[in-house]
Amino acid sequence: MLTNYDLDFFSTIVMILLGQHQDNTVEPDGSLGNHWDSCFKGYNQWNKLPQKSNSSKADDETAFVLTRCPGQNFQVSLLLSHLLAATVLDSDVLLQPYLSSWDELVKFMDSLGPMVGLISKEIESKTTIIRQLALLSGESREAELSSNVDVIKSVKTHTDGYHSVRSMISVEMSQGLVDFHHQTDSGCRTILRLHRALLWLKLFLQKLAETPESGRLRSPSELCREAYQGTLAMHHTWFVRRAAEVAFIAMPERGFFFRLVCAQNQERLSLVLNRVVKAIGEVYDRTQLALEENGMLDLP
Repeated sequence: MLTNYDLDFFSTIVMILLGQHQDNTVEPDGSLGNHWDSCFKGYNQWNKLPQKSNSSKADDETAFVLTRCPGQNFQVSLLLSHLLAATVLDSDVLLQPYLSSWDELVKFMDSLGPMVGLISKEIESKTTIIRQLALLSGESREAELSSNVDVIKSVKTHTDGYHSVRSMISVEMSQGLVDFHHQTDSGCRTILRLHRALLWLKLFLQKLAETPESGRLRSPSELCREAYQGTLAMHHTWFVRRAAEVAFIAMPERGFFFRLVCAQNQERLSLVLNRVVKAIGEVYDRTQLALEENGMLDLP
C-alpha cells in the first residue's frame, strides 16, 4: 500500500521530469543560537581545524582540506569543521554542530541535481523537527522561570536535554516522549532517521574516495546506488526504492566531484573525502552506541 509520503515523492519526481519543479527550499531556523549558546561555548574555536603536524606531508594534507572552494555553495572544509566540533565531548555528540553538519550535507546533496535533492528535502524536515524541539524547550524554560523561580533547577535540566544526543535521549526517556511501538516526532526517532541517512552518505563518500589498483574508476551513480542498497534501502518501501534508483541515474560524473571540492585529480579527491569519512565515522559510531544502549535502533 502506498503511503502519503510515497505519493508526495512520486508527484515531485513527475514534476521534475516534466521540468515543472521549482526550488522551495526553506533555510533552517537560525534563531536557536540563543538557546544553545551556553551549551557550546567552545564551539567557535572548533570551526578551524588544528593545523599542527609532525610531518610536512600531513601539513600539506590538512592545508588542502581546509581550503575553501570558490564558487561552491557546499564547502567541505565547513562540513569537516562541524563534524569535528560535534565530537568534542567524550562519547557523545553535540547537537548544534551535528545539525550544522547536516546543513552542509544538504548543500552537498542539492548540488547533485534535483532528483537527489528530493532526499535532501526529507533530511531538512528531520533537522527542522529537532531544532523546533530545542526551540520549544527554550520557550518552555523561559515561561516557567517567569512564573516560578523555584523551578529553575528542573527547567534547566529539561532545556539542557537538547544539547547532545545522549542528554536528549535521557530527557525524552524520562518524560515518556519515546514510543517504542508507534511513530512519533520525538527527537530520538528523528535522530535515528538522520543516523541511517548518515551511514548511506558515509558509505557513498568512502566508495567515491577509493582508488582501485587496477581497472577503471566506477561511476558515482553506481557507487551511490550500491551504498543506498546496503543502508537506507532496507528501511524504505518498494516505491521509494524505485524512485531512488531514478535519482541515482541522474547523478553527475566523477569530474563534477573534483570541482565540488576543488580537487585536481582522484588522489586529491581521496585525500579530502577520507578525512570527511573518518569524521563522519566518529559521529556515526557514537550515535550508534547511544541508540543501541537504549534499545532505539528499531524505533517505528
